[in-house]
Amino acid sequence: MKKSAWLPAVIAPVVVAGAIAAPTLASAANDPIAGTNPTAADVIASVAKSSDAQYSGKLSQTSDLGLPELPAGSGGSSLEGDASDALSLLTSSHTARVYVDGATKQRVQVTQQLAEQDLVRNGSDVWTWDSKAREATHVTLPDHVKESFQDGTMTPADLAKQAIAAIRPSTTISKPTTTSVAGHDAWQLVLTPKSADTLVGSVELAVDKQTGLPLRAAIQADGQSEPAVQVGFTSLDYGAPAARLFDFTPPSGAEVTTKDLSDAADHAGSHRGAHGTGTDDAPTLTGSGWSTIAELPAGTADQGSLGADAQGLLGQLTRSVDGGRAIQTSLVSVYLTDDGRVLAGAVPVSSLVAAAK
Repeated sequence: MKKSAWLPAVIAPVVVAGAIAAPTLASAANDPIAGTNPTAADVIASVAKSSDAQYSGKLSQTSDLGLPELPAGSGGSSLEGDASDALSLLTSSHTARVYVDGATKQRVQVTQQLAEQDLVRNGSDVWTWDSKAREATHVTLPDHVKESFQDGTMTPADLAKQAIAAIRPSTTISKPTTTSVAGHDAWQLVLTPKSADTLVGSVELAVDKQTGLPLRAAIQADGQSEPAVQVGFTSLDYGAPAARLFDFTPPSGAEVTTKDLSDAADHAGSHRGAHGTGTDDAPTLTGSGWSTIAELPAGTADQGSLGADAQGLLGQLTRSVDGGRAIQTSLVSVYLTDDGRVLAGAVPVSSLVAAAK
C-alpha cells in the first residue's frame, strides 16, 4: 500500500466529523444548543447542524497503544518505508492543518520530515498528494454521493433519537458537562461500553456549544487513565477559508493516478446487510456493538509476498497463536490467519481466534 493511502487514517476524524450526520440535514436551523442544561440527544442533534460550518484550524493526533515508537519513513532503518509510515501513525503524534468550507469542500495537510501529504475535496473531485513520493491520486465521486448531501428528509431531532436508540443497548451515555477546546466552550459526552468483552473503556466527545462542531474525540482503553487515541483542535477560527485552498493541480513530473467513480452504482444498501454477510468491498462483521469483529477474506494478508524487512517487522510486532499470528494493543487486536484472512476488533486476541474457527 502506498504511503498516501494512509493519509485518510490521520484525517478521517476531521473530515468525517463534520459530515457523517449532517449532509442530509442542511436545512436545519444553525442555532446554538438551547438552554444551559441540554440532553445527550440535544448535543448529538447539534452535530447534525454543523455540516455547513466554515473554519480553519490545527489538529493534533496522539496514539498510545503500547507499541514501540517508530520513525515515519524508513529513514535508513531496516524497515520498509510503507510499513514504517503506517505504524508511525499508531505510535507517535501528528499534526494537521484543516480547512473546511461546508460539506463538500475540505483540505487537510499533514506535514512531517520536510514532506507533505494532502487530501483535497472540491465538490465531486478528490485529490490526494504525497510530496515525498511525488504521487497524486484524483478521484471523481459517484453521483449518489453528491445527491446524498442534498436530501433533506430528516430533522436533527429525528437523527438524534435514532442515534441514541442505536447506542443505548450497548452503551451508557453521560449527561453533558462543560469543557473548553482550543478556546471554544464545548459540551462533553462520555460513552461507556456496557460489555466486558471489549478493550474500549470509554469514549469522550467534545462538541462546540455554539456551532455543534466536534472539537475533540478521545478513546480510552479499559483500565488505562490516559487516552489510547485522541484527536482534537489546538486552534480553530471560524470563517470561510480562501477559495484557492480547494483547487489542486499536481506539480510537473508528478505521477498521477485517476479513478473515475462518477458512474458507480450505489452499493450502500448491500453494505447495510445483516452481520455475517459481506461484499467484495466490505468486511464480514460478527458480534455486535463494541465487540464487533471485522473479517477480510482469505488472500487478504499474503505473508509470503512480503519482503525480508517486512517479514522481520511482522515477526517483531506479532506473536504466534493458534492458526496464525496476532497483535493485541491496549485498544485493538489484529489476527492474521495462516490462510490469509485478517480479523480485527476492539476485543482480545482470543475472541478473534474463536471467531475465525
